[in-house]
Amino acid sequence: MANHFHPKTILTGAQMLFVAFGALVLVPVLTGLDPNVALFTAGAGTLIFHFITKNQVPVFLASSFAFIAPIIASKEVYGIPATMGGLLCAGLTYILLSALVKLKGVEILHKILPPVVVGPVIMVIGLALAPVAVNMALGKTGDGSAVLIEQNKAILLAMTSLIVTLIVAVWAKGLLRLLPILSGIIAGYLLALTMGLIDFSSVTNASIIAAPAFVVPEFKWQAILFMIPVAIAPAIEHIGDMMAISQVAGKDFLKKPGLHRTLLGDGIATSLASSLGGPPNTTYSEVTGAVMLTRNFNPKIMLWAAVFAIVLAFIGKMGAILQTIPTPVMGGIMTLLFGSIAVVGLNTLAKANIDLTAPRNLSIIALILVFGIGGMQLGNAEFSLQGVSLCAIIGIILNWVLPSASKH
Repeated sequence: MANHFHPKTILTGAQMLFVAFGALVLVPVLTGLDPNVALFTAGAGTLIFHFITKNQVPVFLASSFAFIAPIIASKEVYGIPATMGGLLCAGLTYILLSALVKLKGVEILHKILPPVVVGPVIMVIGLALAPVAVNMALGKTGDGSAVLIEQNKAILLAMTSLIVTLIVAVWAKGLLRLLPILSGIIAGYLLALTMGLIDFSSVTNASIIAAPAFVVPEFKWQAILFMIPVAIAPAIEHIGDMMAISQVAGKDFLKKPGLHRTLLGDGIATSLASSLGGPPNTTYSEVTGAVMLTRNFNPKIMLWAAVFAIVLAFIGKMGAILQTIPTPVMGGIMTLLFGSIAVVGLNTLAKANIDLTAPRNLSIIALILVFGIGGMQLGNAEFSLQGVSLCAIIGIILNWVLPSASKH
């Protein structure tokens, strides 16, 4: 028990939360959810994950980027409580997948969701959001309907944040290299301060200690159907993350504690997060990077990171300060983030050595990309499929129906 409370373990835990912090709070700030709730649900979700996986995997769970676009879209149509209901069901989808993996093994997922479907779906998740990132970088609201900051000032802020993020990601050494988002936000924020673009009145009015603004989910079947297919990409990403952390730690976590346990932990953490009004959780690659860099594979560190996240969630002024970050600062960083999500999708295709010119593969990838990015809609106001959910379903059906090259 002693090493649980060793000062080095506790300090390293705080450091892991610091690495995850920029991305963790970016999701709620972008989607209009409460950052303090996200901190709380990241901490609570991580503790649940470690309980289910018997504290064997050195990972930290926090806000998933894959859900940014769907949350923004769903919130505008169905409102926050119904969006949370949809996300809760997306978490249940993970739980079903974990049962499937337990019964049939990992192969079943690769059969239903091969790289030729998953790659382009992940690309759509990133690229469908491109206009939102650009609008925000130009000083407008995400949908471009209103101007928040004059364009010249906005571009200066956005590009400063973006350039600092790039410099840190590419040239920084050691732990700093794992903090590109945080560095970019801080640089943009300091510049905005000197330009007099930040209003601190909300921070002054916020209480020092306050309970996070939890939200109770509502269940609307349209919002549920909209969200469930979105869970496909993070579930596949989860397998990739588990493989990555297994390689880093030199243990096979897919076998022990087993992929079914890690998927179950992720699913329950996501369902818990959305039942309180937080964004869905996913394992954090930044933290995996930090584990690799510090060569510290002790899972107990993550329990401390989770405890610190929960404590910070009750500091009211913290949420208020995060809400003052100017839109263009976020927009600048999002241009890189959403592009990099698309690159993850490209990489999925590249790693699988898929022949992109084969008519079958070309058709599947082309239709997923155009339907997803172009905003194709099927159905009416009562029930419509669009975006990621539509293109994921189209991809799965095409992959199932079209004969593979070997059958010709």
